[in-house]
Order: sequence, then C-alpha cells, then structure tokens
Amino acid sequence: MPDSSSAPLILGVTGASGLIYAVRALRFLLAADYAIELVASKAVYMVWQAEQDRRMPAEPVQQEHFWRSQAGVEAAGKLTCHPWSDVGANIASGSYRTLGMLVLPCSMSTVAKLATGLSSDLLERAADVQLKEGRKLVLVPRETPFSLIHLRNLTTLAEAGARIVPAIPAWYHHPQTIEDLVDFVVARALDQFAIDCVPIQRWQGH
Repeated sequence: MPDSSSAPLILGVTGASGLIYAVRALRFLLAADYAIELVASKAVYMVWQAEQDRRMPAEPVQQEHFWRSQAGVEAAGKLTCHPWSDVGANIASGSYRTLGMLVLPCSMSTVAKLATGLSSDLLERAADVQLKEGRKLVLVPRETPFSLIHLRNLTTLAEAGARIVPAIPAWYHHPQTIEDLVDFVVARALDQFAIDCVPIQRWQGH
C-alpha cells in the first residue's frame, strides 16, 4: 500500500478499443489507495459511446465521478482528471514528480506520435515527458495484427526506454470470466511499476 507522500501514477487512456482495461486498472489502483492523474484522449469520448453507449463528461470533476462510478470505487485513493487539451497541466512538466505513466489501452495512432516525438495533446506530452526524464512509460497496445509500421514504431519506443505490454492474456490461471482475462493483462502492466494490487493467480511452477 502506498503512503500519503507517494508520487502519483499517470494513467493515459486512448481511443483504442478495450476501455475495460482502463476501468479495471483504475478499480484496483484506487482501492489500493494510489493517487492517479488521469488523462483521456479526445477519441475516448467516441469509444465510450461505441462500446458502452455511455457519454463521458468533459468537465474534470464530473469526469472523476464518471470514472469512479465505472470502476466501482467511490471514495478510496485520489483521482484527478485532466482535459486532453490542457497542455499546461502539472503532468505536462518534467518537474512534476510521478511514478511514471501507464497508457492503457494504447492506440497505434498514439504509438506513432510518441515514436516520432509529437505532442499534440496532454496525453502525448505527458508520455513524452516520461521518456525525456527517464521515468517509466508502459504502453499496452490493443491492436491486431501489427503492421510493419506498428512494429517499427513499438521498437523505436522500446529502444527509447518504454515498456511494451501487449494486451495478451494467459490461460494457465484458468480464467472463468472476461474480467479474469482483463485483470491478468492489468496485473502484468502494473508489474512494470512494481505495483502488486491485482489479485491474480501467478505461475508457481509445476
């Protein structure tokens, strides 16, 4: 469990399909009392409508209530939501201390922009900051198949220090629900930050 002085973790959510990954990550992180700085890209508004037929509010305080409601965690942890266009937010500066940034799910458009150093919104700027400051940047791409362009962009980011954790679940833990599969991916992504707050069955050997 983190203490009150712990730096926050940035959670970036892009317009890739699979918002359930972000919701489940937020559920476990908040329940474990982590501080989260969340920024959703412009495309996420459309994806929420397409996947869940729900409208995500744009105003930060209302958006916090929205994400907490989706995650089922009303009071625990600390959640701060940022508009995608607010490039002057605290997480846009390298002087703001964080545990790093998790982009979950991560679209190939975001991967391409990060690989070429483009920062057209707050999410991309915050991710670029993690790379330049040598902090942890973990990307969870949810796309299939990968084109050669995708692979080259992912390789570029890996060479720059990012960790790539594709949304590929395992079956050795005998998943029974969709949430079991999602939680495995979330746990492996959070492992990159040495955060262990997702109750999954880990491999113990034969």
